Amino acid sequence: MRIAEIYLGNLAHNIAQIKNNLRPGVKICAAVKADAYGHGAVCCAKTAVECGAEFLSVATVGEGIELRKAGITRPILVLSLCDASEMRALVKHELTPLAGDSEYVDLLEAAAKKFFASQKNSSNKNPSDNATRKFSVHLAVDTGMGRIGCLPHEAKDLAKKIAASQILSLGGICTHFASADETSATHRVSTQRQYEKFMLAINSIRAEKITTGIVHCSNSAALLDHPEWQFDMVRPGIILYGYCAGRITSRYLSKKGIQFEPKPVMAFVATVSAVRTLPKGAGISYGSTWKCERESKIAVLSIGYADGLLRRASSGLEVAINGKKYPVRGRICMDQCMAEIGMESDVKRYDRAVIFGPAESGALCTAQDLADAQGTIPYEILTSVSKRVKRIYLS
Repeated sequence: MRIAEIYLGNLAHNIAQIKNNLRPGVKICAAVKADAYGHGAVCCAKTAVECGAEFLSVATVGEGIELRKAGITRPILVLSLCDASEMRALVKHELTPLAGDSEYVDLLEAAAKKFFASQKNSSNKNPSDNATRKFSVHLAVDTGMGRIGCLPHEAKDLAKKIAASQILSLGGICTHFASADETSATHRVSTQRQYEKFMLAINSIRAEKITTGIVHCSNSAALLDHPEWQFDMVRPGIILYGYCAGRITSRYLSKKGIQFEPKPVMAFVATVSAVRTLPKGAGISYGSTWKCERESKIAVLSIGYADGLLRRASSGLEVAINGKKYPVRGRICMDQCMAEIGMESDVKRYDRAVIFGPAESGALCTAQDLADAQGTIPYEILTSVSKRVKRIYLS
């Protein structure tokens, strides 16, 4: 068995911690893209809404539809650009796209117009409603991410185009920081410049007497490290799930007088499927990259890289069984891995083995610890946990 235990109480704790660090009136847009960073989008979205999140954000139209089908009515931002084939569904399910170029605005307008027209004679619609109905979009400004959005000097004209539309409305304006989670002088200067470019875009739009709608730019790092940039809404991501963003750690924030202590939300758990005693010299796993130096007791764990326990983690990985760490030996397989437990160990078949998680799960390390050991980030560790791993939701 392999499961991901999701501690929804810890998610609620993290949202409360975020709210404690927000300026009055600032909204939360909870990032539940990528299946809520592997935690399960629907349950996490519902918890976030219950805890006061006014918006949700996803990466794809399909992710947004999943939330709508689950009965979630909060505004949902779609952070990535969608294909032409997805435009109708985007409008139908009242998902809010980011628009950053004139052609994309045209596509959105055409899709909304066509959909509204198709609804005009629907038996459950009042035809007069369609005459004033508009489709909300948020204007994305590229201030240095190099991904999507208009350049700051283009923002005014694009906002004018959206505002002049009979179909679209400008619901907000946003940007995304490229290195707000870094603390070096160079990165801080770069982030400051992004903020200044964003302000230029905002002011150019307001100079045209156009209402910008909801202004938002702060990700997990920026909302804590730069509270003065919170504007109307913030977009927390990784901190929802119990991990600090890059170098903006709890210790770093504490030195600035900011208290933020998130709790990991996911525990990645397997069971001991067998316990074997192997002779000295026996090879373990593919390629026999590790061999028993003496007679050894080996626990076979029901988890592998197809579950999200990345193969590159083989060297140096330790798992927690009955409150003690044991080293994984040999290469992690697709569905299983092996740990050396020592001849005197009391580990037995069907014992619980915890790869990472909060302390209450029995884990002795976190996704951050694994990420540090593998030269990656906790985002990758969490989102790698595959769909075949059953999610169990705990309060």
